[in-house]
Amino acid sequence: MTLAYTLLVIGAAWLVYVYVGYPLCLWILARFRSVQHAVDDSYLPFVSVLIAARNEEKDIGWKVRQTLGWAYPKDRLEVLVASDASDDRTDEILSQVSDPRLRFIPIESRGGKVRALNRLARIASGELLFFTDANSDIAPGALRLIVRHFADPRVGCVTGCDRTASESLEGVIGAGEKTYWDYEAIVNELESRNGSVLVCFGAIHCVRRSLYVDCDPDLANDLEVPMRIGSRGYSVLWEPKSVCVEKATESASEEFKRRRRICGQGALGYARLMRTVRGLRAWQFFSRKLLRWLAVCPATVAFAGSAILSRHSELGRNLLAAQLAFYLAAAIGWMCAERGWRGTYIFALPFYFVLVHLAAFLGVIDAVVGRRYATWNAASLTRGQPVVVAEPHVLEDLLAQHSSVVGVTKTGD
Repeated sequence: MTLAYTLLVIGAAWLVYVYVGYPLCLWILARFRSVQHAVDDSYLPFVSVLIAARNEEKDIGWKVRQTLGWAYPKDRLEVLVASDASDDRTDEILSQVSDPRLRFIPIESRGGKVRALNRLARIASGELLFFTDANSDIAPGALRLIVRHFADPRVGCVTGCDRTASESLEGVIGAGEKTYWDYEAIVNELESRNGSVLVCFGAIHCVRRSLYVDCDPDLANDLEVPMRIGSRGYSVLWEPKSVCVEKATESASEEFKRRRRICGQGALGYARLMRTVRGLRAWQFFSRKLLRWLAVCPATVAFAGSAILSRHSELGRNLLAAQLAFYLAAAIGWMCAERGWRGTYIFALPFYFVLVHLAAFLGVIDAVVGRRYATWNAASLTRGQPVVVAEPHVLEDLLAQHSSVVGVTKTGD
């Protein structure tokens, strides 16, 4: 009995701390050390937008035109695109864009996203580097919302808010992913109050050119960049009104591979950069990332404790039944995803929770055994979606409610 209670308490305490305790600690910390930064809407430095593309013929045309049309002074914006050995029509589409603000760099030998971004950063002219992806829909005013924070010299990096396209929400994966990002938005807000957002969204973040150094090709730049900048004492902030929207994949296997890669790169990044991370950010990484990546362990321990306790008490039987019901709902959610059925949150949330944590655990194992992800293929089902861009009034609703955005239709290639 003592062993059963011990296992149950350890497993439950771990999970509660990761998802409730850590945000609560951030909230308390912000009450005592909330970091205030100057914001200047008239601050409009030269900005270089960097996009690494690999076989993005479905999206690169509208993405470049959308970016060139952002509400930002034309003489203070350039768009740099590196085509990483694309073998579809990506290069052809880019070569047909006549705007002089576009700089297209074809790369003959495939080296991966990070190598392509490093190459673009070296030739960029901007005071700020804005990173985005070829399939990310971004509202016209999003750049200015982010740039205004850099009027404060203490700010080194600002990330925006990632949202799931409205047409994806009917699927089990899209519904689960939306809830995941809603929770992440809360954590980002609390971290930003402390001037220390841990990681950026790869599709929408901006850094000072003077602080950028070439990133490790094996790591995710949206993790390495804020870790290095934060370790140098600069603030890393979150701008919730600056929104990018992407389509969720409808394939459970694609999403599993994506989450596994992200967590594998993150675990490797932690191992390689941990010596440079100190104090607050070291605690953040341990709490928000490492403990969450290993959440399969406390979940298993708690299940084992409940199973043992169920032989001796009604409490144990009820706890075991609740966990079995949760995992049954996850299995039904997986079946819905595989068959393309429309799922409810009752199944979507358990399914996505289990998928994310299993993928994260395997990602950590990948990092330990030496698997690397310098190159990978983008999830095909997340490409070619209609634009879902947030208008100003919708941005205000997002800030207040952390809810979905409305869409408008994209012009075709």
